[in-house]
Amino acid sequence: MEARRKDKDRYRSPSSQASNRQHDRNPQSRRDRTYTAIRHSSSLRDSSAPRSSRVSRSDWDTTPVRSVYRSTPRSLAGGLTPRKDSHPLSSVRWDYPTPRVSSTGYDEMDIEPPKRSEWDDDEPSEWDLKRWEEEQRQLDRDWYNLEESAGAIDDMHNPFAGYGDITQKKEEELAAKQIKKLSARQEQYNRDNELWETNRMLTSGIAQRKAVDLDFEDDLESRIHLLVHDLKPPFLDGRMVFTKQLEAVQPVKDPTSNMAVFSRKGSQLAARKNVELAGTALGNIMGIKSSEDSNPPPDQSAQNGEPENPKGDSQFASHLKQSEAVSSFARSKTLREQREFLPAFAVREELLRVIRDNQVVVVVGETGSGKTTQLTQYLHEDGYSKYGTIGCTQPRRVAAMSVAKRVSEEMECKLGTTVGYAIRFEDCTSEQTVIKYMTDGVMLRESLKEPDLDHYSAIIMDEAHERSLQTDVLMGLLRKVISRRRDMKLIITSATMNAEKFSQFFGNCPNFTIPGRTFPVDIMFSKTPCEDYVDAAVKQILAIHLGHPSGDILVFMTGQEDIEITCQVTAERLAQLEDPPPLAILPIYSQMPADLQAKIFEKAPNNARKVIVATNIAETSLTVDGIMYVVDTGYNKLKVFNPKIGMDSLQITPISQANANQRSGRAGRTGAGTCYRLYTEQAYLHEMFVNTIPEIQRTNLANVVLLLKSLGVKNLLDFDFMDPPPQENILNSMYQLWVLGALDNTGELTPLGRKMVEFPLDPSLSKMLIVADELGCTAEILTIVSMLSVPSVFYRPKERIEQSDAAREKFFVPESDHLTLLHVYTQWKSHSYRDDWCTKHFIHAKAMRKAQEVRSQLLDIMKAEKMPYTSCGTNWDVVRKCICSAYFHQAARIKGIGEYVNCRTGMPCHLHPTSALYGLGYTPDYIVYHELVMTSKEYMQCVTAVDPYWLAEMG
Repeated sequence: MEARRKDKDRYRSPSSQASNRQHDRNPQSRRDRTYTAIRHSSSLRDSSAPRSSRVSRSDWDTTPVRSVYRSTPRSLAGGLTPRKDSHPLSSVRWDYPTPRVSSTGYDEMDIEPPKRSEWDDDEPSEWDLKRWEEEQRQLDRDWYNLEESAGAIDDMHNPFAGYGDITQKKEEELAAKQIKKLSARQEQYNRDNELWETNRMLTSGIAQRKAVDLDFEDDLESRIHLLVHDLKPPFLDGRMVFTKQLEAVQPVKDPTSNMAVFSRKGSQLAARKNVELAGTALGNIMGIKSSEDSNPPPDQSAQNGEPENPKGDSQFASHLKQSEAVSSFARSKTLREQREFLPAFAVREELLRVIRDNQVVVVVGETGSGKTTQLTQYLHEDGYSKYGTIGCTQPRRVAAMSVAKRVSEEMECKLGTTVGYAIRFEDCTSEQTVIKYMTDGVMLRESLKEPDLDHYSAIIMDEAHERSLQTDVLMGLLRKVISRRRDMKLIITSATMNAEKFSQFFGNCPNFTIPGRTFPVDIMFSKTPCEDYVDAAVKQILAIHLGHPSGDILVFMTGQEDIEITCQVTAERLAQLEDPPPLAILPIYSQMPADLQAKIFEKAPNNARKVIVATNIAETSLTVDGIMYVVDTGYNKLKVFNPKIGMDSLQITPISQANANQRSGRAGRTGAGTCYRLYTEQAYLHEMFVNTIPEIQRTNLANVVLLLKSLGVKNLLDFDFMDPPPQENILNSMYQLWVLGALDNTGELTPLGRKMVEFPLDPSLSKMLIVADELGCTAEILTIVSMLSVPSVFYRPKERIEQSDAAREKFFVPESDHLTLLHVYTQWKSHSYRDDWCTKHFIHAKAMRKAQEVRSQLLDIMKAEKMPYTSCGTNWDVVRKCICSAYFHQAARIKGIGEYVNCRTGMPCHLHPTSALYGLGYTPDYIVYHELVMTSKEYMQCVTAVDPYWLAEMG
């Protein structure tokens, strides 16, 4: 093996050889490897077989070593200087989209599109700029809409959404190229003829010698066989039990039931509309934009070329406006009067007495009772803040921020002083903060440094009934903390569902119920199963609107895509009627932030009826007065761990009976109402679970296992889970951590694993940063990790499809999508972080600024861990090798044109046409990918070509 490695080093740069020698001195580099590389002579191959068949029909792969992989990327060698006449907003014919139904019920584009005479102007018009600013604001909201434990791909966060047209176009172009090219058999035949002719000329004396190109590495000289070993650590030998839940938990009660089958099929109406919307602005950014009166002014320091401070101006708190009263109640009452009107105020003294007498209390209250905003203030007014901070955890980022904003207004203080919030990569608190709202993940990370949470006097776990992954882990930790700290108060707030289970988990602690205002609700079941829930919901909306008395309608849908299709089809069908009654269609999706939540509380124009189309956010997290009718489709999206692709994915599944009851209760808040369930009563009784399956029993647990191991939990059986996770999920997570080197052969944390815990990142990204320290490329990897932590930075409007695709290709680095992201950030930095540069090159400025902020936060963690900030210059091999070290378990080998198979599982995976590696003159034989996205095919996102020797060395 040493001889082979020395032979291979003849074709490597000196810096690459140095990095290899440094890695060989590492004791960890000599452990058992997943991959073994073996060099074979080309004479041993069957030269008559086509290249693709030689690769795919053997259990071991034969891969050439290509010098082109290690060449300096041409797009990184110099700066990007686009032509002056290539402005993306000039000299292009316009195709204006049809008016959209906005959150206010009418088209929000109040500026007329440019006239024909203005099409040839060099500068963007006011219409262009307004449209662009709306996209930036929407992207900013999308960032906060991400969950703390993000990782699942849905219709909004799908990086390949809106690229159906380019996918089809590029696949057709590639197929046409392959028809024109010679087959592999013909190429080999021609090559053999040339070798024969050369040999005859040399032996006959006609030619004296053969010219040799010393700079060219013959890729036919040898090939690399990569053997994959199925290694298992000793602690996963099948004899140990890690959990009390041995069997896998299915998210669907009966996979053969009508509801389960229809959920897998999805809505046919939505599918047809998606085809029509492919490539349009609505299809790209499936969302309704806000039409705010004022736009934030551009950053002058950035425009003048001065580097800005990434912390502060991009924070949510820095651009929050004072909440405006939108309802007649809010306009007629002061904040104090509004507080006293809440149901929680009527039982304030009794609630405080129960909290004084008990260490743990479960508070049960309907949405809108005031438990989220008032409990912290009651504890503060009762003196608990004298002995420490009052913490309140939320399952969502936007909830933590918007609630903190509301409480700061009620307490008449600036957000970040007495009242603050903390989410991942953003901390808006100070030394004066006594009421702190945060996500569950932030408190979990605080428990790493402070196991007993000593600076908290009281902790409120809000929305505990949602049973998110972080919530369940935090409850297990707090159960141990309160046994050691008898002075700390713990309050669990929940809707009516699961309240008794929380009480039993905390030793039969008392339940305190805040009385709500409820009215009777009539339940109407469908007589027959509804195969297309979107079409059935639209029909039910129109039936209610045209044939029932006044009252607003609330419709529950699965996600943002279905919500948009429902809104559009409802508006289209209503427009076909003659003189229909006015109807304001308002979407609510993805935990909409405060600036858009206010729209649904406004009185509809012209006394129109409102129809609110929402996700399950409207079950418990949102209260809208005036709802008299509820349309329940019976489905929602659950995050489910997919062992086939090794990651979480969002699946449409039937809801539980508890969800159905909660949804129907929305119709009885202000008066007697009616709930129309688009499923049969038999489906309700026999095809739905009583309660929703907790997230901890259906998701990837790699981060949870890493966190618990760092907290000293050696045996996961000893940890207090309210519902234990399945054995298979824990085994998969522990195996992934062992492969990455975070766990040793006994299942304990390694020094590498302890470093990985300090970074609030996916384990693979954490390892990439740590290995970058060893290889001397932390500056480059820090940028790549930051760019991977934000939504897609490329912008692709319908009116500029060709220009935006051309601008994107200018940044392509042929061998790596990761290096493409690095190239984008480097060029943005070289242009002084200017927004106009982003606009010119079809890049989201908001996403770039968020990546800059994330990079700054990670740099602070690196400094705290005493990790040096070093750069490898232009040695991109080192960067790709570092990427390989983190994603070698997600390696794939070539099978066909643009098609790969996972080296370990054999699962097929494809290059997406938006990848820099797609459609090039050569196809890398081995690649690693960031993640798989399941759409029409299994597409790999963020792909990098790697050397098979790196896989053998790192894996």
